[in-house]
Formats: sequence, structure tokens, C-alpha cells
Amino acid sequence: MALNKKIGILGGGQLGRMFIENALRYDAKISILDPAENAPCKHIVSSFTKGSFKDFETVLNFGKQNDIISIEIEHVNTDALKALEKLGKKVIPTATAIETIKDKGLQKDFYKKHNIKSSEFVFIDKKEDLKNHLDFLPAFMKSRTDGYDGKGVVFLKDENDFNKAFDVPSILEKAVDIEKELSVIVIKNESGEMQVFPTVELVFDPIYNLVDYLISPASISDEQDKTAKDLALKVCKSLNSEGIFAIELFLSKQGEILVNETAPRTHNSGHHTIESCASSQFDQQLRALLNLPLGNTDLRKKAAMVNIVGEENFTGKVKYEGLNDVLALSDTYIHLYGKEITKPGRKMGHITILGNEFSEIKEKIDFIKKNFKAIA
Repeated sequence: MALNKKIGILGGGQLGRMFIENALRYDAKISILDPAENAPCKHIVSSFTKGSFKDFETVLNFGKQNDIISIEIEHVNTDALKALEKLGKKVIPTATAIETIKDKGLQKDFYKKHNIKSSEFVFIDKKEDLKNHLDFLPAFMKSRTDGYDGKGVVFLKDENDFNKAFDVPSILEKAVDIEKELSVIVIKNESGEMQVFPTVELVFDPIYNLVDYLISPASISDEQDKTAKDLALKVCKSLNSEGIFAIELFLSKQGEILVNETAPRTHNSGHHTIESCASSQFDQQLRALLNLPLGNTDLRKKAAMVNIVGEENFTGKVKYEGLNDVLALSDTYIHLYGKEITKPGRKMGHITILGNEFSEIKEKIDFIKKNFKAIA
């Protein structure tokens, strides 16, 4: 049993916080590196280091103090992770896998190389290159690095939208005629054992371009479910790395399933697993890091997860409106992320709902969206 291994996590946001909450059940030794003075993880982890996970020396020195190094955000210094691997440290996922995924251009090339179905794309070095690709529109422009939670992505319907474009190295991705957006989370440990969580269906907020809510299992056919899981497993196997991976997918109106993006970490689309599965995504992450047997991923009940984001026109010290109303709901679980300041579109928490029928779950989703607000 490898519970005495020291685990270092790059990033101390809400994903790290939920990882630690689970890891405490095992008495695992966790350290966090994050640049924010009051990161959500700071007050619940035994060892917190304030510093940049993008700085080579900072990551190298932090990693040397741990046996296993992992991430809760992919925008980290992968050169330092490669150096740590050479020193004999275990990096999960591998530095190469993280390096491939954190650059959307390398990620798309990876799909192409491994014959993984994904939407067509072209590289854009600078904004003015767009005029050479008018026949590629409508399309999504995505900055190659540092995008997250809907940031670094813009929809370009035609050349009249070019004023919204980025002037940084990007990819231009042909728009898919989307029927549904899906996600499958895959886990792999060092022994080669693999597990998948049930496919989830994602509904996006049109203003902030991030997940509004999800339902699990997705409302798709058995054949579509199998195709989604097979694609997700192919991505994980092709990356040749242990760890946890969230594979976001498109189901087109023509019935085709394509890979959208991969995250080499726990993910917003797996938060419901804390209550809905015997072994949550955060539990599976710990098991993968320590090469423990993977847990059961079956759903106990149908589930949904609603993201709580800062309300429009409110910036400042957060207050939660409607808390008592939500606490009165059965089979409903509130998770707040310890963020003191709210601002429009900032993820402040999530609420999980369990139920036997989606009709009752949908009623609660509508109630929560109407009554629960993160304001200042």
C-alpha cells in the first residue's frame, strides 16, 4: 500500500480543493503549489506553497519535495515536469501528455495523427491570417494556450466578426452542427487498469460559454453511448499515460460523434460523481496517482449538476441569495469553493441533484437557477 507517498499538486483552485477533501479520508500527504495568496485549497491542505506553476525553478523545487506530481490545471511548466521525470519523480499525467493537451494546436494534431475523429481545423498565427480562410467560416477561433472556462474561444460567423478575433497563435475550428455536447471521464492507473464514468450531457451558458448544467447519464442511444466511450478510451490509450482525463465530445445533428477537447485532469463534467457514484472522479484520481485498484463508477441514481457562477453586474465580497431554499430540497447537495470575491461568470460553486426521474431533477434545476444567486 502506497499511502505514505508525498503527492504534490500544481494548482490550488476548486478542483484541488475537492481532491483534498477526498484525499483526507485516506490520510494521504498532499502539498499544493498555487500563485494565489488565498487559493481555495490553502486552508484545508497541510502544506501550501505560494508560487507560480508556470515558473521552471519554482515547479522543479516544489516537485523535488514530493514523490508524485500531478495537476489541477494544464497550463503549467512542462519543461520542469520533464526534468522531474528525469530525476525519477512520478509525474501523472506524463509531462508529454500535459504538453500535448495544453496547446490546442498540438492537441488537434494529436487527434489527426491517431485517427481520432475531430472537427476540421487550420492554424492561425495572427489575426490578419483570418482573411485567407473565409471559406472555413463559420468557425470557432481558439487561442492555442491559456484558454479555460470559455475564455480564449470566440465564434466567428463571417468576416464581420473579425473584430472579436484574437491576435495570438490560434486554431480556427470548423463549426459543427451540434445536437448535443457530451463528456466522458476516463481513468487509468499504472497497472493498466482503466475505468470510464457514464457519459454526461452538457448544456452550455450562451453568454459565458461554460457549462450551465449537466445530466447523467446522457440522453443518447446505447450505440451513441458506446461510440462516445470508445472514442474517449482511444484518446486515453493514445496518450499512453496514467491519470484521469475528461474527453469532451460533439454529437452532430447527422449522428456523428467527434472529440472536441481533452482535459488531463478532473473536470467540471465530473463534479456530480461525488454524490452519484461510489468512487468519485477525485477518488479515482487519487487511486490512479497511488496505483490503487480503481473504484466503481456506476451511478447510484440519475444525476445533474448546476454550476453556480457570479451574477451579472455584481463584483465584490460574495453573498449567496436563496441558500435556505436550496437547503430545503431533498437529494440536493451544495458545494461552495471558498472564493471570497465574486464577479460575473466566475465559478463560485456547484449543486448536485440526484433523483429517480429526470422530470423531478429538471424541476429542481429550474428552481435552483431561478432562486440561488452569487451576488455581492
